[in-house]
Amino acid sequence: MSETELIHRCKKGENLACKRLYESYAEQMLRICYRYTGDLDTAHDLLHDGFIKVFSSISSFSDRGEGSLRAWLNKLFTNQALEYLRKKDLLRSGVSIDEVGELPEVDEPDANQLSMDVLMRFVAELPAGYRTVFNLYVFEEWSHKEIAQKLNIAEKSSASQLNRARKLLAMRIREELKRNE
Repeated sequence: MSETELIHRCKKGENLACKRLYESYAEQMLRICYRYTGDLDTAHDLLHDGFIKVFSSISSFSDRGEGSLRAWLNKLFTNQALEYLRKKDLLRSGVSIDEVGELPEVDEPDANQLSMDVLMRFVAELPAGYRTVFNLYVFEEWSHKEIAQKLNIAEKSSASQLNRARKLLAMRIREELKRNE
């Protein structure tokens, strides 16, 4: 079944099509929720709530061709996670840059030596504010201006949190590589 046909059938309320949409995208959307929350149980809750929104608002979805459904879902689940973080007031948490320390720019660790699961665990373990900015900048490819507007923070704060997230990740990667030697 094509994406267009799947959307059409979901809009008509066909249970089989809704099930297929869920099965096709649930794992990817769970990853998005987990990337933002860092907690698998919370990510599952957001996945559930997100799909309720998907099925209640699918009738207003405008199909713009192949890939538009995935883009719409990504945006919906990203916003679902951001809304959760705002409600829980988790976007303010961070770690002092003094705790991160200065890492030399020339000696960046080779993250390619680690599995994607390990790297994603490190991202999930970042403080919520750092993790959120990192995800929006790296995975969603938002600018600092867009991030600042969405999170109601200054652009410099977005850039600073991204820098701190990168330093924390570099520290964790370096530690893991030493442990694996």
